[in-house]
Amino acid sequence: MAVAPYDEEEIGSDDTIIRRISPEQHVVWDDNRGCNRISKKAYSKSSGENGGMSVDIEALIVADAEDPASWVTSPRFTGSVCFSAHQIRELDLIVGYDPIKDELGVPDNPYHGEVWTSEPSKRFSNGQQKGLLKAAEWYVELEDVEIR
Repeated sequence: MAVAPYDEEEIGSDDTIIRRISPEQHVVWDDNRGCNRISKKAYSKSSGENGGMSVDIEALIVADAEDPASWVTSPRFTGSVCFSAHQIRELDLIVGYDPIKDELGVPDNPYHGEVWTSEPSKRFSNGQQKGLLKAAEWYVELEDVEIR
């Protein structure tokens, strides 16, 4: 069960927020540029109720003495990008904890969070998506994929 959107005060401005990237879901061929790139879909809310953009909170992973790059990499999500919490909040978005536990077919993830719109909305605005794209840096780089 997802939590209601909120902005977690314990997530500091400089904290790193990681977005996992699935090549099957988030990478597209760009005919104009002649390369693979991360699609706008990677910077979107899920369609679920109270859904936000699924992320991992680096500080929580590090606090448990886990390797963040290994934690966020799986057969499905072979790459990841990151932003600071400040960059997210500058886009009028909020970020909070939303640990995953005992969900059918989904591995537990105590480091999981969500990025939500600060006001109820079905989707992130084009400006918010473009802002996330501009702010994104590789965390675990995908070979032969452009970040922008």
